[in-house]
Amino acid sequence: MDGGAFGAGKAGGAFDPQAFLRQPHTLLRLLSWVFSIVVFGSIVNEGYVNRVDDSQEHCIFNRNRNACNYGITVGVLAFLSCLLYLALDAYFPQISSVKDRKKAVLSDIGVSAFWAFLWFVGFCFLTNQWQASKAEDNPMNEGGDAARAAITFSFFSIFTWVGQAFLAYQRFRLGADSALFSQDYMDPSQDSGMPYAPYTNEEDATDAVGTYQQPPPADAFDTETQGYQTQNY
Repeated sequence: MDGGAFGAGKAGGAFDPQAFLRQPHTLLRLLSWVFSIVVFGSIVNEGYVNRVDDSQEHCIFNRNRNACNYGITVGVLAFLSCLLYLALDAYFPQISSVKDRKKAVLSDIGVSAFWAFLWFVGFCFLTNQWQASKAEDNPMNEGGDAARAAITFSFFSIFTWVGQAFLAYQRFRLGADSALFSQDYMDPSQDSGMPYAPYTNEEDATDAVGTYQQPPPADAFDTETQGYQTQNY
Protein backbone atom coordinates (compact mmCIF):
# COMPACT_ATOMS: atom_id res chain seq x y z
CA MET A 1 0.00 0.00 0.00
CA ASP A 2 1.41 3.35 -1.01
CA GLY A 3 2.10 5.85 1.73
CA GLY A 4 1.71 3.37 4.54
CA ALA A 5 3.59 1.25 7.01
CA PHE A 6 3.60 -2.56 7.18
CA GLY A 7 0.67 -2.98 4.82
CA ALA A 8 -1.63 -0.29 6.25
CA GLY A 9 -2.18 3.35 5.41
CA LYS A 10 -1.46 6.41 7.47
CA ALA A 11 -3.03 6.43 10.91
CA GLY A 12 -6.21 8.36 11.53
CA GLY A 13 -8.31 7.17 8.59
CA ALA A 14 -11.90 6.00 8.93
CA PHE A 15 -12.55 2.28 9.40
CA ASP A 16 -13.93 0.63 6.24
CA PRO A 17 -15.62 -2.73 7.05
CA GLN A 18 -15.85 -3.80 3.40
CA ALA A 19 -12.17 -3.15 2.74
CA PHE A 20 -11.31 -4.90 6.01
CA LEU A 21 -13.26 -8.05 5.07
CA ARG A 22 -11.71 -8.15 1.60
CA GLN A 23 -8.16 -8.32 2.95
CA PRO A 24 -6.54 -11.74 2.36
CA HIS A 25 -5.29 -12.17 5.93
CA THR A 26 -8.76 -11.32 7.27
CA LEU A 27 -10.33 -14.02 5.10
CA LEU A 28 -7.75 -16.56 6.26
CA ARG A 29 -8.39 -15.68 9.90
CA LEU A 30 -12.12 -16.14 9.42
CA LEU A 31 -11.53 -19.53 7.79
CA SER A 32 -9.21 -20.56 10.63
CA TRP A 33 -11.85 -19.41 13.10
CA VAL A 34 -14.52 -21.58 11.44
CA PHE A 35 -12.18 -24.58 11.15
CA SER A 36 -11.31 -24.40 14.85
CA ILE A 37 -15.02 -24.43 15.74
CA VAL A 38 -15.55 -27.53 13.60
CA VAL A 39 -12.63 -29.37 15.21
CA PHE A 40 -13.37 -28.81 18.88
CA GLY A 41 -17.14 -28.85 18.31
CA SER A 42 -17.01 -32.25 16.63
CA ILE A 43 -14.94 -33.77 19.41
CA VAL A 44 -17.00 -32.25 22.22
CA ASN A 45 -20.34 -33.33 20.75
CA GLU A 46 -19.55 -36.78 19.32
CA GLY A 47 -15.97 -37.53 20.26
CA TYR A 48 -16.81 -39.71 23.27
CA VAL A 49 -18.53 -43.09 22.89
CA ASN A 50 -19.08 -46.13 25.07
CA ARG A 51 -19.45 -49.84 24.52
CA VAL A 52 -22.74 -51.65 24.86
CA ASP A 53 -21.58 -53.37 28.05
CA ASP A 54 -19.82 -50.29 29.46
CA SER A 55 -21.50 -47.09 30.57
CA GLN A 56 -18.27 -45.12 30.77
CA GLU A 57 -17.51 -43.01 27.73
CA HIS A 58 -14.10 -43.08 26.09
CA CYS A 59 -12.44 -40.97 23.43
CA ILE A 60 -13.32 -42.12 19.93
CA PHE A 61 -9.67 -41.87 18.92
CA ASN A 62 -8.43 -45.27 20.11
CA ARG A 63 -9.90 -44.63 23.57
CA ASN A 64 -7.02 -42.20 24.07
CA ARG A 65 -8.29 -39.31 26.14
CA ASN A 66 -5.16 -37.30 25.36
CA ALA A 67 -6.10 -37.22 21.67
CA CYS A 68 -9.51 -35.72 22.41
CA ASN A 69 -8.07 -33.29 24.94
CA TYR A 70 -5.44 -32.15 22.46
CA GLY A 71 -8.00 -31.52 19.72
CA ILE A 72 -10.32 -29.62 22.04
CA THR A 73 -7.55 -27.53 23.61
CA VAL A 74 -5.93 -26.56 20.32
CA GLY A 75 -9.30 -25.82 18.76
CA VAL A 76 -10.48 -23.55 21.58
CA LEU A 77 -7.18 -21.67 21.85
CA ALA A 78 -7.02 -21.23 18.06
CA PHE A 79 -10.60 -19.90 18.17
CA LEU A 80 -9.61 -17.28 20.76
CA SER A 81 -6.41 -16.43 18.91
CA CYS A 82 -8.34 -15.76 15.71
CA LEU A 83 -10.66 -13.37 17.54
CA LEU A 84 -7.71 -11.57 19.11
CA TYR A 85 -5.91 -11.03 15.82
CA LEU A 86 -9.08 -10.05 14.01
CA ALA A 87 -9.48 -7.28 16.58
CA LEU A 88 -5.81 -6.35 16.11
CA ASP A 89 -6.27 -6.23 12.33
CA ALA A 90 -9.22 -3.86 12.74
CA TYR A 91 -7.21 -1.60 15.07
CA PHE A 92 -3.92 -1.88 13.14
CA PRO A 93 -4.49 1.12 10.78
CA GLN A 94 -5.01 3.35 13.83
CA ILE A 95 -1.55 2.56 15.24
CA SER A 96 0.60 5.61 14.51
CA SER A 97 3.92 4.30 15.78
CA VAL A 98 5.99 2.29 13.30
CA LYS A 99 7.66 0.43 16.17
CA ASP A 100 4.30 -0.75 17.49
CA ARG A 101 3.22 -1.83 14.02
CA LYS A 102 6.44 -3.76 13.60
CA LYS A 103 5.88 -5.57 16.91
CA ALA A 104 2.32 -6.46 15.90
CA VAL A 105 3.43 -7.89 12.54
CA LEU A 106 6.28 -9.86 14.10
CA SER A 107 3.91 -11.34 16.68
CA ASP A 108 1.54 -12.27 13.86
CA ILE A 109 4.34 -14.15 12.09
CA GLY A 110 5.37 -16.02 15.22
CA VAL A 111 1.86 -16.89 16.41
CA SER A 112 0.69 -18.01 12.96
CA ALA A 113 3.73 -20.24 12.46
CA PHE A 114 3.27 -21.68 15.96
CA TRP A 115 -0.39 -22.54 15.32
CA ALA A 116 0.46 -24.09 11.96
CA PHE A 117 2.89 -26.37 13.80
CA LEU A 118 0.32 -27.26 16.48
CA TRP A 119 -2.28 -28.12 13.84
CA PHE A 120 0.24 -30.28 12.00
CA VAL A 121 0.96 -32.17 15.21
CA GLY A 122 -2.77 -32.45 15.90
CA PHE A 123 -3.51 -33.77 12.43
CA CYS A 124 -0.80 -36.44 12.71
CA PHE A 125 -1.85 -37.36 16.26
CA LEU A 126 -5.56 -37.67 15.52
CA THR A 127 -4.96 -39.54 12.26
CA ASN A 128 -2.67 -42.04 13.96
CA GLN A 129 -5.08 -42.67 16.81
CA TRP A 130 -8.06 -42.97 14.46
CA GLN A 131 -6.26 -45.59 12.39
CA ALA A 132 -5.35 -47.48 15.56
CA SER A 133 -8.95 -47.51 16.81
CA LYS A 134 -10.55 -50.95 17.14
CA ALA A 135 -13.96 -51.82 15.76
CA GLU A 136 -15.02 -53.56 18.98
CA ASP A 137 -14.52 -50.32 20.88
CA ASN A 138 -17.24 -48.70 18.77
CA PRO A 139 -19.46 -51.45 17.32
CA MET A 140 -22.22 -49.00 16.38
CA ASN A 141 -19.72 -46.81 14.52
CA GLU A 142 -20.93 -43.76 16.40
CA GLY A 143 -19.14 -40.47 15.90
CA GLY A 144 -17.23 -41.61 12.85
CA ASP A 145 -18.20 -38.57 10.81
CA ALA A 146 -17.24 -36.24 13.66
CA ALA A 147 -13.83 -37.87 13.98
CA ARG A 148 -13.17 -37.60 10.25
CA ALA A 149 -14.34 -33.97 10.28
CA ALA A 150 -11.94 -33.14 13.11
CA ILE A 151 -9.06 -34.74 11.20
CA THR A 152 -9.98 -33.06 7.91
CA PHE A 153 -10.31 -29.56 9.28
CA SER A 154 -7.15 -29.98 11.33
CA PHE A 155 -5.43 -30.61 8.01
CA PHE A 156 -7.04 -27.53 6.42
CA SER A 157 -6.04 -25.41 9.41
CA ILE A 158 -2.37 -26.09 8.72
CA PHE A 159 -2.58 -24.25 5.41
CA THR A 160 -4.71 -21.36 6.66
CA TRP A 161 -2.23 -20.61 9.44
CA VAL A 162 0.75 -21.03 7.12
CA GLY A 163 -0.96 -18.57 4.78
CA GLN A 164 -1.39 -16.10 7.62
CA ALA A 165 2.29 -16.39 8.52
CA PHE A 166 3.27 -15.85 4.87
CA LEU A 167 1.06 -12.76 4.49
CA ALA A 168 2.38 -11.34 7.76
CA TYR A 169 5.93 -11.87 6.48
CA GLN A 170 5.04 -9.99 3.30
CA ARG A 171 3.67 -7.12 5.40
CA PHE A 172 6.89 -7.13 7.40
CA ARG A 173 8.96 -6.87 4.21
CA LEU A 174 6.95 -3.86 3.10
CA GLY A 175 8.49 -1.95 5.99
CA ALA A 176 7.58 1.67 6.55
CA ASP A 177 7.30 4.76 4.42
CA SER A 178 9.69 7.18 6.12
CA ALA A 179 8.07 10.14 4.41
CA LEU A 180 4.85 9.72 6.40
CA PHE A 181 5.95 7.95 9.56
CA SER A 182 8.57 8.55 12.20
CA GLN A 183 10.24 5.94 14.36
CA ASP A 184 9.75 8.23 17.37
CA TYR A 185 6.28 9.51 16.58
CA MET A 186 4.69 11.78 19.17
CA ASP A 187 1.26 13.32 19.17
CA PRO A 188 1.77 17.10 18.75
CA SER A 189 -0.99 17.81 21.27
CA GLN A 190 1.03 15.99 23.95
CA ASP A 191 4.36 17.70 23.23
CA SER A 192 4.92 20.04 26.19
CA GLY A 193 8.07 21.50 24.64
CA MET A 194 6.28 23.05 21.67
CA PRO A 195 6.35 26.87 21.84
CA TYR A 196 3.03 28.67 21.79
CA ALA A 197 2.23 32.33 21.10
CA PRO A 198 1.53 34.32 24.29
CA TYR A 199 -2.09 35.02 25.08
CA THR A 200 -3.17 38.58 24.39
CA ASN A 201 -6.41 40.10 25.62
CA GLU A 202 -8.34 42.23 23.13
CA GLU A 203 -8.73 45.06 25.70
CA ASP A 204 -5.00 45.08 26.34
CA ALA A 205 -4.37 45.26 22.62
CA THR A 206 -6.82 48.17 22.28
CA ASP A 207 -5.22 50.07 25.18
CA ALA A 208 -1.80 49.55 23.68
CA VAL A 209 -2.95 51.02 20.38
CA GLY A 210 -4.75 53.93 22.09
CA THR A 211 -1.77 54.99 24.21
CA TYR A 212 0.62 54.97 21.32
CA GLN A 213 1.98 58.46 20.65
CA GLN A 214 3.50 59.80 17.49
CA PRO A 215 7.09 61.02 17.80
CA PRO A 216 7.54 64.82 18.00
CA PRO A 217 7.87 66.57 14.64
CA ALA A 218 11.25 67.50 13.33
CA ASP A 219 10.33 71.25 13.45
CA ALA A 220 10.40 71.18 17.24
CA PHE A 221 14.05 70.29 17.21
CA ASP A 222 14.73 72.93 14.55
CA THR A 223 13.07 75.65 16.68
CA GLU A 224 15.18 74.85 19.68
CA THR A 225 18.25 74.75 17.52
CA GLN A 226 17.51 78.19 16.07
CA GLY A 227 17.29 79.76 19.57
CA TYR A 228 20.64 78.42 20.56
CA GLN A 229 23.66 80.68 20.09
CA THR A 230 27.17 79.50 19.87
CA GLN A 231 29.73 81.42 21.88
CA ASN A 232 33.25 81.81 20.69
CA TYR A 233 36.08 81.58 23.16
